[in-house]
Amino acid sequence: MIGATGGVGRHVTAGLKEKGEQPRALTHYPAKLDQLPQGVEGCVADLVARGSLAKAFTGVDKVFMLTPLSQNEIQMGLNAVLAATMAGVKKIVYLSVPHPEGTDRIPHFKNKVLVEKKLKESGMAYTILRANNFFQNDQWGQAAVMAYSTYPQPLGNVGLNRVDARDVADAAVNALLEDGFDNQAFAINGTEVWTGESIAAEFSQQLGRDIRYGGDDLENWAKQAQHMMPAWMVNDFKVMYQYFQAHGLLASAEALAAQEAVIGHAPRRFGAFVAELVQSWRQG
Repeated sequence: MIGATGGVGRHVTAGLKEKGEQPRALTHYPAKLDQLPQGVEGCVADLVARGSLAKAFTGVDKVFMLTPLSQNEIQMGLNAVLAATMAGVKKIVYLSVPHPEGTDRIPHFKNKVLVEKKLKESGMAYTILRANNFFQNDQWGQAAVMAYSTYPQPLGNVGLNRVDARDVADAAVNALLEDGFDNQAFAINGTEVWTGESIAAEFSQQLGRDIRYGGDDLENWAKQAQHMMPAWMVNDFKVMYQYFQAHGLLASAEALAAQEAVIGHAPRRFGAFVAELVQSWRQG
């Protein structure tokens, strides 16, 4: 497990545990070993330092790989694929992103495409999960929504088939443990199309008061975001939001039909997620 303590990875870990598996979790930070569930083996390694990875992959048959958003993301992904190949890993399930035409201008989208290419060339079996924008990305907007009655993520009004990270995790667990998903890529999406305005309206309904959409002004968004993230990340996300505002990130009917086999159930709905999120915010 690479990324076992993150928003998707922790659900993958839990899902594997529920299936009776005993996963090994790789982390860069020793302090995070304490966050792992009982029965999960922890292993400290650095994806940037390829030599530190041999022990992490020894004796492992299958790997779930989520490379973190980083200026070193390509190096991390390529190092992991090479180390897994050398250790005799049989399969990698890789969390990637959709890449319709034009998304290669988004730095972290392009990074994942390059890692996908290396994975396909490795000779290992693989399953690639190309996940849409996560519902859970709204968790960081608590202050804007609750204190300032503003939905801050500038997603535009073309629309995205946003997805619950738990559905992506379910797909990863199934791809790791079940037959029939090897050497395939699946787009993982929610069934509903959401825009900046409609998301704000959903928060309004759940909170019982007006929540406005913060709008599409990316210069203003960048001014606010620079207080929360490094400059390179602000620039990366700005390019991403420009794409979303111009083109959206919409799922095809074929992709929606194909994904249910690997998810194993109908995708979760955004309204239910917002209800859960608002309740957690209210409880403090």
